[in-house]
Amino acid sequence: MTSRYIAIDWGSTNLRAWLYEGDECRDSRQSEAGVTRLGGRPPQAVLAEVTEGWRCGTTPVIMAGMVGSNVGWQNVPYLPLPVAFSDIGQRLTEVADGVWIVPGLSVCGDDNHNVMRGEETQLLGARQIQPSSLYVMPGTHCKWVQADDRQILDFHTVMTGELHHLLLQHSLVGAGLPAQEAAPAVFAAGLARGLDDPLLLPQLFEVRARHVLGSLPRAQVSEFLSGLLIGAEVAAMCARLPDRQAVTLVAGTALADRYRQALGAAGRTVSVVSGDKAFQAGIRSIIHAVAH
Repeated sequence: MTSRYIAIDWGSTNLRAWLYEGDECRDSRQSEAGVTRLGGRPPQAVLAEVTEGWRCGTTPVIMAGMVGSNVGWQNVPYLPLPVAFSDIGQRLTEVADGVWIVPGLSVCGDDNHNVMRGEETQLLGARQIQPSSLYVMPGTHCKWVQADDRQILDFHTVMTGELHHLLLQHSLVGAGLPAQEAAPAVFAAGLARGLDDPLLLPQLFEVRARHVLGSLPRAQVSEFLSGLLIGAEVAAMCARLPDRQAVTLVAGTALADRYRQALGAAGRTVSVVSGDKAFQAGIRSIIHAVAH
């Protein structure tokens, strides 16, 4: 591969692209044309549009995320765990001339069935930036990943982000609420409740009861619910993992702040790596591995 390449994080609802010369990012673009929002266009057409003016001759494109799923460009196989970090970049699938997709990862055991796409590339980068034995990767589906210095060992997925959206938009908990507003103190109150009692199901209707009875402002329900869900997630997952195990948090700023607060309250030492920086570092590591 050449020193010029394109890195693409192509998820369900959006697409982000970066043009690189060696290790220097020359340009970046974003699109809302996630794999579930293609509007009838083939992925090839969307890629051509997003990278217009970037591809010179055989400029390689490395893509990760839901683009490699059964609703994306092509269903790219999962690599079963445990898997060496170095193996991920060696198992790319070429879907067009000079266009490759990074494989996802899977776990299939008696007590755990899980898959990921996109996060494996962030893990490659996060390992270089801030090595850890436990990575927490918040988002619609938060990943808790256990690793050592050579391989990815196991991971679990917690649907905290999606559950927050569903409860606010499609359940009685959020019915008839006004526009929501930021309220750090209310988030902290929900967080304390979730950390103290992670048995979530009996508490969910209480969120509605709180605002109906006037103890929770109706414009701050989202904040309390967010705290409750994140607190319950962190308490439940930390109970399954070794005490005092430090965490590398891989996330954007908003979610990083919330999870850092929750993990700190749970007694964990936390380092934070930008999700975008981790993804780009992961792609660079794949490019370097393939080139050599």
